[in-house]
Amino acid sequence: MPFPPPPGWWIGILLLLLLSPPALAGATTDESCLSGLWRSLVDPNVSLRNWTKANFAAPCNGFTSYLTGVTCNSGRVYKLALSGLSLGGSISPFVANCSNLQSLDLSSNQIAGGIPPEISALLNLAVLNLSANRFAGPIPPQLALCAYLNVIDLHANLLCGRIPDQLGFLVRLSSFDVSYNRLEGPIPVLLANRSGVEAALPRFNASSFIGNPNLYGYPLPPTTERGLSVLSIVGIGLGSGLFSLALSFTAVCIWLRVTERAAMMAADEGKISHLMPEY
Repeated sequence: MPFPPPPGWWIGILLLLLLSPPALAGATTDESCLSGLWRSLVDPNVSLRNWTKANFAAPCNGFTSYLTGVTCNSGRVYKLALSGLSLGGSISPFVANCSNLQSLDLSSNQIAGGIPPEISALLNLAVLNLSANRFAGPIPPQLALCAYLNVIDLHANLLCGRIPDQLGFLVRLSSFDVSYNRLEGPIPVLLANRSGVEAALPRFNASSFIGNPNLYGYPLPPTTERGLSVLSIVGIGLGSGLFSLALSFTAVCIWLRVTERAAMMAADEGKISHLMPEY
């Protein structure tokens, strides 16, 4: 049987909707999306040399793109793939203006800052890969509003805080990786690889969560932070046993010594009483 939703989860989703960032000023166009992203990024190798103002005005011609890393579909930006270009800087919240975007891959760069919650406006987004960068701060719970997400890969960053419970309700999610960050707290039940969860729900094993020292819960093994390891328990048991043995041995020695002394005193008293004259 599938796990029941946590109490009040509908309220949580409603709050996400109410607290989601408003639409950014200006037309929600691919032009504002790309120009805003270009301004926020640092390109030391000039890999984006054709990202120019002229090309921003008309980035697509049907299925043809004039910009590095941009894939078009029916005249709109469909995919952004800027992996491994040594890019720095940050992600502009104006990326949310690429309203037809289905895949955002900025992996294997040096991009820092937070993950903008405005990404939640990308309602068609299916793939989000920000792995192997220097993103910090919390994972935005607003990502749960991207209902078509199949892939969330955030591994090898500096993300902190808890994994949002809301991500467990992304029923299309088939790949999830937040390993090697600075996350903490319990792993949401609906993201754990529990037997008994129906195939319709996503399931993820320990490899999706390792490398976060303060993260705990199934499917991760118990950590020294939250519970003693098997070796620690064995060591404590052996230590306690040796201590108890030494204590018992000491007690026996003391008892024998006391008994021996009492016997000697009794013997001495007998000798003295035997030598005493009778009156």
